[in-house]
Amino acid sequence: MNFTVEEIAEIIKGKVIGDEQIVIRSLSKIESGKEGSLSFLANSKYNHFLSSTQASAVIIGSDYNVEDNISTTLIKVDDPYQSFAIMLKEFTKDQHSEVGVHDSSVIDKSASIGSDTYIGANVHIGKDSIIGNGVKIYANCSVSDNVRIGDNTIIYSGVNVNSFCEIGNGCIIQSGVIIGCDGFGFAQNNDNEYTKVAQIGNVIVEDNVEIGANTTIDRATLGSTIIHSGVKLDNLIQVAHNVEIGKNTVIAAQSGIAGSTKIGENCMIGGQVGIIGHLEIGNNVKIAAQSGISSNIKNNDIVQGSPAFSISDYKRSYVYFRKLPQMNSLLSKLEKEINNLLNR
Repeated sequence: MNFTVEEIAEIIKGKVIGDEQIVIRSLSKIESGKEGSLSFLANSKYNHFLSSTQASAVIIGSDYNVEDNISTTLIKVDDPYQSFAIMLKEFTKDQHSEVGVHDSSVIDKSASIGSDTYIGANVHIGKDSIIGNGVKIYANCSVSDNVRIGDNTIIYSGVNVNSFCEIGNGCIIQSGVIIGCDGFGFAQNNDNEYTKVAQIGNVIVEDNVEIGANTTIDRATLGSTIIHSGVKLDNLIQVAHNVEIGKNTVIAAQSGIAGSTKIGENCMIGGQVGIIGHLEIGNNVKIAAQSGISSNIKNNDIVQGSPAFSISDYKRSYVYFRKLPQMNSLLSKLEKEINNLLNR
C-alpha cells in the first residue's frame, strides 16, 4: 500500500515541511530508513539520526525545532508515536483480508458463522458456538462448544478457546493462548491427598483486548474470570480462576496473578510481577517489574520490591542496601577500635 506525504498528513492531522508529493511505500526505524520509507522521532535519544536518515519522510513533534541541515521531509504532529501507530495500522489493513472456510476445518452444524469471516486450516468449532462478522481464525485453533466470539476479532494459529467462554469485538488473540482452561482448584484431605474441585465457570474477554502469545487465562470455579475492555496482556502471562482485570490495564510478560484477585482500571504492571490471591489492587496503580504483591494496594499507588512497598521508600532503602558491604566493613573496623580502647 502506497501513500503520498500529503495523504499521510491528512490521516494523522499533521503539518508538512517539505515535499508533499513524495510517495511512501514502507515504514522504517529512523536509523535504518531508506528512500520511500516513513519513520518517526519520539525520543530525544534519536535526535541525531534526523540529519542522517535516508527515510523520505519523518513524523516529528510539533514543538521540535528544525535545524537547517535537515533535508528529509517532515510531518509535524502533536504525538509522533501515536501518529506512527496509526500509519502502522493503515499499512497493515490488507493483512487480514482473507474470507472463507478452509476445506480441512471442522464446524459443527449448530454453530453460527458470521459474514466476511475466515476459518483457517484444521480449525475446529464446536456445537452452538457463535462466531461474529469479520472474525479471522487461523490454522489449528480449537473453539469448543457454546463459545461466543464478537465481530472483527483476530485469533492467530494454535489458540484454544474452551467451552462457554466469551470474547468481545475487536480483540486480538496471539498464537498459543489458552482461554478457559481449568483453574488450579484442589481440596486437601486428612491424608494429604488432593481432590480436584470442578471448575464450572467461564472466561469473559470484553472488547478491544489483546492477549499475547502463550498466555493462559483460567476459567472461574463459579462465575467468571473477567478481562475488561481495552486490557493489553503481554506474552507468557498466567491469569488464574476468578481474577478480574479492570479496563485499560496493561501487564508485561511473565507476570502471574493468583486466584480471585481483582485489579483495577488503568493499571500498569511490569514484567515478572507475582500477585497472590484474593487481593484488591486499586485503579491507576503502577507496579515495577519483578515485584511481589502480597497485600492490597490503594488507588494511584506506585510500588516496587518483594514484598512490594512504596517506590520512593524502596529507592531510598536500596541506596542503603547497596552500601551494606562497605557499612559492614566500617562497622567491623569500629568494633575493633572500640575493643582496643576497652582493653588498654
